[in-house]
Amino acid sequence: MRRIFLGLSLMLVLAPLPAAAQCLSQAEARQAVASGKAASLGSMKRAAGGEIVKAQLCIEGGRYVYRLSVLVNGAVQTKVLNASR
Repeated sequence: MRRIFLGLSLMLVLAPLPAAAQCLSQAEARQAVASGKAASLGSMKRAAGGEIVKAQLCIEGGRYVYRLSVLVNGAVQTKVLNASR
């Protein structure tokens, strides 16, 4: 049992990390939306599934994503939605 735990722990340590998100400034986000490269935050409201309390437009893995904090049934959830067009 101990070997299995050590093996799984080693796999987690050696697993490749996901590409770090580079979040945009407000001016950069406005430019990305105005140019049609990214969806507007307003168009993402239905997909968020709750009340958006915080939003950042980021580039992650070569695509635009919204990193959202969403209030759902009284609890805040973090969601990442594709915003590339």
